[in-house]
This record gives sequence, structure tokens and C-alpha cells, in this order.
Amino acid sequence: MARASIIDGKAFAATLVDRVARATDDLIADHGIKPGLAVVIVGEDPASQIYVRNKGETTARAGMRSDTHRLPDTTTQADLLALVRSLNADPGIHGILVQLPLPAQIDAAAVLGAIDPDKDVDGFHVVNAGRLAVGLPGLVPCTPLGSALLLKDRLGDLSGLHAVIVGRSNIVGKPMAQLLLAENCTVTVAHSRSRDLPALCRSADILVAAVGRPEMIRGDWIKPGATVIDVGINRVPSADPVKAAEGKTRVVGDVAFAEAAAVAGAITPVPGGVGPMTIACLLANTYVAACRANGLEPSSFDA
Repeated sequence: MARASIIDGKAFAATLVDRVARATDDLIADHGIKPGLAVVIVGEDPASQIYVRNKGETTARAGMRSDTHRLPDTTTQADLLALVRSLNADPGIHGILVQLPLPAQIDAAAVLGAIDPDKDVDGFHVVNAGRLAVGLPGLVPCTPLGSALLLKDRLGDLSGLHAVIVGRSNIVGKPMAQLLLAENCTVTVAHSRSRDLPALCRSADILVAAVGRPEMIRGDWIKPGATVIDVGINRVPSADPVKAAEGKTRVVGDVAFAEAAAVAGAITPVPGGVGPMTIACLLANTYVAACRANGLEPSSFDA
């Protein structure tokens, strides 16, 4: 039986970062505008620290201004909101990202809601969610945007395809549905209370797994030849019993990869699939925000 072709998100993301860097060079050369991204991190969460460092390095590599604000985990909500307000008012900052999770004393929804929607490069603000829903220009959440770019690069025209999205979060599931509706897909959003989830998945030409449960979607849930986008990033014990006993872990997706790859037409791996697209799309959003803030039409990074 033929195995699925692998959708290499790492390679696509590297190409996208190069394209954003070239567009940024042109923006600086032609208009004297250098896109600026401010990342705010509160506390010492190790995974967040690594992620923020990678964002900063990639932003600088793309020729953009990169500001990182590291705050102690004792920071008050009032102090964080004051920083957000100052970044909103800074004309040299075009994108603001507050790294989640935040400490318990801070209301994340209040902080995200305080970000200027035109600088909300994470695409989480309710205004950007509304813009996406009604088809107005806005900033789109990076993970679903990256997933959509991978799909269009692999499949071309998505019109008429049945897409099933497993997961209904505001960060991935719902915006993914809106993006695929805009591509003229027939979209089903499945979730924890959906009846006969395996049958729903088997009806999908495009299956997007964004449920946050390791290897939940099995190979016999996949329609032969379907394209599978695995958004999940889950840490589980190492497959090696000795390493597992030492507390070592491995990263898996929401899809049982080996099983699914034996049935699907194409599939994203974990790691190396959707994950690298997130930072690349963050930079694309920052470039777009810088253009729009200055009344310029941004270059398109569409597939």
C-alpha cells in the first residue's frame, strides 16, 4: 500500500520567512518603514521562554525590529495593561503578542482584548474574529493561517472539498472553519459531543485535527487519499521504557501518524508540520500590519 506524501511545514515556513524578509526589505527601501514586533512574556515558563527566543531570532532574521519585554511572574494585571497601552501608542511597533499562559492573577481575556486589533498579530481579538467571519481584511490566527497555506500549496483549488475540523477552539478550530469556508469548502466542525466522530472523519477530503488529545484520530478514521493536517502538539512518555522511566518524553500529534500515513494521500508530521508555520505567519501578519498602518497595500503570501 502506498504511503501518504509528507507535507513539509518546516521547508514551507523557511520559504515563507524568506518571502516576508524580501517584502520587508522592499518596505524599508521604498518607504522607510521597518515592521516592528513586540513580544511580552510574563514569568519563567520554560517552553514559553524557548518559543519567545525563537520568535525574536526569526523576527530579526527577517529584517524586522524585534522587542521582547520580559516581566516577572509577580507582575500585576494593571502593570501589564499599562505596557500594552504603551505599545499600542508606539508608532514603531506594528505587532503585539502577549505570550500565553499568563500567571493566575492576570485575566488573559482582558489583556488580549486591550491590544489594538490592528496590532493583534496573533489574530485573537474579537474584532479580528469578526472581520474573518464576515470576510473583511483583518489579522488571522497564525496556526490556522499556516494550515490553510499548506493545504492550498498541496491541493491548489479547495472548492467543493469536504473539510472536517476536529476541535472548536477560538484559536484554531473556529478560524480554520472560516478560512476553509472562504475557500469554498463544505465545512463540518466536530467536537467532543459529536456523534460517531470516526464516521464524520471518514467523510473528509480534508481532515484538520486540533483537539489536543495525543494520537486520538486513528488510521481507520481516515478516508483513503484524504489530506490530513495535524495541529496537535502533545508531550507523552518516551516509547523507550528506559527513557520513559527516566521521565523522558516525545512529541506526538492528535493523529496516530503511522496508521494515518498508510491511508491518507498527504499528511503533516509532528513535529515539522504545522508548528513551524506559526512563527512564519506571525511575521507575515506583522508585515501586513505595518503596511496597513501606513496606508499601503501589502504583498500577498498566499499559495
